[in-house]
Amino acid sequence: MTALSLMRLLPPTATGTAETLRVGELDLTDLSERDMSRVRGSRLSMIFQDPLAALNPVRTVGFQITEPLRAHKRLGGRDARSRAATLLEQVGIADPSYNLRRYPHELSGGMRQRVLIAAALSCDPEVLIADEPTTALDVTVQAQILRLIRAETERRGLAVLLVTHDLAVAATVADYIQVMYGGTTVESGATRDVLSAPNHPYTRGLLNSVPSARETVSPMHAIPGSPEGVWAIGKGCRFAPRCAYAIDRCSAEEPPLVSVDGEHRSRCWVFAPPAGGN
Repeated sequence: MTALSLMRLLPPTATGTAETLRVGELDLTDLSERDMSRVRGSRLSMIFQDPLAALNPVRTVGFQITEPLRAHKRLGGRDARSRAATLLEQVGIADPSYNLRRYPHELSGGMRQRVLIAAALSCDPEVLIADEPTTALDVTVQAQILRLIRAETERRGLAVLLVTHDLAVAATVADYIQVMYGGTTVESGATRDVLSAPNHPYTRGLLNSVPSARETVSPMHAIPGSPEGVWAIGKGCRFAPRCAYAIDRCSAEEPPLVSVDGEHRSRCWVFAPPAGGN
């Protein structure tokens, strides 16, 4: 939902609350739907979680990569197809001329994900949102896709917002991490700071739940309880019902996001109380 809200693709019943949402000097909240459609795919692109669902099954790979080029770059058929072939080569798909003529169901999961990446990068966006881009892939292909995203980030100089539930993935590719629970950020900071010295109990629980390769036989550590839907969120800290360290204040008042060490910030009355205790 966070990623869709950034793209302004929320369902009709959802409402955004941000006062400003900027890409450079452009405030997306002020744009009409027509103007926003010019931003999507050009300055702001997204790689969706399920490539098979995201790609049109009755359109060729070539059509789906050239479509944003025709819409945003005003390229003609031959130029757009040449650019699409170059993009397929850049994302590691061999024989681009042949694969441009294929349909999504004819490709493997890893190839479909690469097609989505090629389409997302086609118009040289400033920001790329990657929503769980490796969830449906095996470990080997997952590593290839992550290396590809990282390489394209450095080569093009674009910013990437990577949504993932896998801490190993975040540790591999992210420079900065925001840990979210119940629709709000509970801890944020540089990747090294958050993963080496977690402050919030939820972050600690996530890290403790990761199996260790050093221990051949050990019990799995799990966070007690289960997450509640956003409709059940009340006063106080949203993690309090599952937190072993919760105090009375946690259930009565939501803690602010405060600095625990430089840019490392946390939202916890117990481990990150505001200066002065207020």
